[in-house]
Amino acid sequence: MENHLLNIGFALLLTGIMVNLYSLWWSTERLQNIIKGIFWLALLSLTVAIIVRIAATGRLPSASMYEFILIFTWAILCLFVITRQKFNSPVFDLLSNILVVLLLLAASFLPSETRPLMAALQSAWLHIHVLTAIIAYGSFAVAFCLAGVYLFQENNTATAELRRLDQLIYRLVVLGFVFLSLVIITGAIWAEQVWGNWWTWDPKETWSLVTWLVYAAYLHARRTYNWKGRKSAVMVIVGFVVVLITLFGVSLILPGLHSYI
Repeated sequence: MENHLLNIGFALLLTGIMVNLYSLWWSTERLQNIIKGIFWLALLSLTVAIIVRIAATGRLPSASMYEFILIFTWAILCLFVITRQKFNSPVFDLLSNILVVLLLLAASFLPSETRPLMAALQSAWLHIHVLTAIIAYGSFAVAFCLAGVYLFQENNTATAELRRLDQLIYRLVVLGFVFLSLVIITGAIWAEQVWGNWWTWDPKETWSLVTWLVYAAYLHARRTYNWKGRKSAVMVIVGFVVVLITLFGVSLILPGLHSYI
């Protein structure tokens, strides 16, 4: 049942991409309502699929990279539909849709079988760690899509609208930064309980710190040097590239304590 639900969600999102592409040239209120409905149905399908997996395993999906991508994608969709209430743009719809489809496609190539939690993962701190992570990285993902919109539309959009978009990107990065700080803190507490060390310079820990520093630099540059607009958008995009390296490149390529993911 889980696979059927995910396939339905994937098909809906693929349909959404085609409708999004059409809406770039011919956008109507009816078409926007169709796109909105597609996203809500895809979110519902993914939500039920995750609930089915939780019911089957009796735990939060966090034992593998496949499971993390599922809840990460779910978080992106949740934050997207919330953000879409404040900023509605065909380009934003398209970029978010493509990102989610690519993540689900990547998940389809990973082992999806359920398995019991290994000893290192049997901690309440793990659940807190993972929940804060999906909020942090989901916020950065939506900010990334909005930054793409900014760069795409900056030459043909009113200044007031660009300022509103820039402020929305900033708020999402602040939200993500707060939760990323909690990710690092809860991860350190969890590591001390499991391995007896708060910090071991494991590749995943190191790259999480690099990610934190990149977004800290963004916030510092914005507050101190008034980096807004194009510079700000480019830095947010660079930040999300680092996020992808942290989440997937490090876990799949570099050996370390997180290699089980």
